[in-house]
Amino acid sequence: MNPPGADLHALLALVAFRGFHILDGVDVRAWRGDHSTIMTDDDWPALPYDAWSETRETLHMWMQVVGKVALAEAPPLNHSWGVAFHLTPRGMVTGLLQQRNRPFVIEFDFVAHQLRIEAADGDHRELPLVPMSVADFYRKTMASLSDMAMPVRIWTLPSEVPDPIPFELDTVHHAYDPEYANRFWRILVRVSRVFLTARCRFVGKCSPLHFFWGGMDLALTRFSGRPAPPREGPAFMREAYSHEVISHGFWPGSPPVLEPAFYGYAAPEPPGLKDAPVRPEAAYYHRDVGEFILPYDAVRSAKAPEHAITEFIDSTYEQAATLAHWDRGALER
Repeated sequence: MNPPGADLHALLALVAFRGFHILDGVDVRAWRGDHSTIMTDDDWPALPYDAWSETRETLHMWMQVVGKVALAEAPPLNHSWGVAFHLTPRGMVTGLLQQRNRPFVIEFDFVAHQLRIEAADGDHRELPLVPMSVADFYRKTMASLSDMAMPVRIWTLPSEVPDPIPFELDTVHHAYDPEYANRFWRILVRVSRVFLTARCRFVGKCSPLHFFWGGMDLALTRFSGRPAPPREGPAFMREAYSHEVISHGFWPGSPPVLEPAFYGYAAPEPPGLKDAPVRPEAAYYHRDVGEFILPYDAVRSAKAPEHAITEFIDSTYEQAATLAHWDRGALER
């Protein structure tokens, strides 16, 4: 077992390798540009829903712009896995995209606060992440790709949000607070370690741990191996739930859950799951969204936050898998 904080220090060492200065092994500041953010030893920083609402909504739309580029250029992997983002020591990045056999990636850097487009031949562009409208972000991102001889056409209507505004017309969302963007990424990094550790004893089909820009959530999904009944909704949702799943994730909140939270659900949901007892005590079944919820604030205030998350994942999985009659003997170590 690693000592407390060992994974944080390992992350800091990796970040330092990418061009950072370490102060006393805890505080880290990017030296590239004036928009760098200090990463502190606050493992579970506060993320009040209202305090960063404008930044959250703007960042969500910026992520959708980049996500739509991935949607246009990535191979159509099952369950939309090819278009999701992945965590990095600095932020999150698309999968490896290719245009005319020219590989490239797009990365959100939440330490130096830049959008970075890098091609395999060394060509790259950097766009500072500062307050700007979604329309400006869309225009600059598309212009950067064109300048790199990689023009991309995307569907500009945001997905999975009420009352979507086309990117090129969105001057409503224009806020960016680097401190809160950095906090959100740091939480995701911290959560990722717990999620992957909790998943280790499951040997069946499982998704990568990835970030979906549509719902703005970090997700990990386990599969029973059995097909699921046909599901209503758009094509990508029908394909995503073509097989029985139990999924867990973290997201910054959205109506009707107006706080950052962990979630867990089964699809299809087996009878009796709504009333099944789960842990820790702060977890509950939210009947409006049809998922188990564990508020982030309950985790960060717990004596052992990692243990609280693990309890939530394990108990919701065990209840759902048992009630749905999954072959747990074959799927678990």
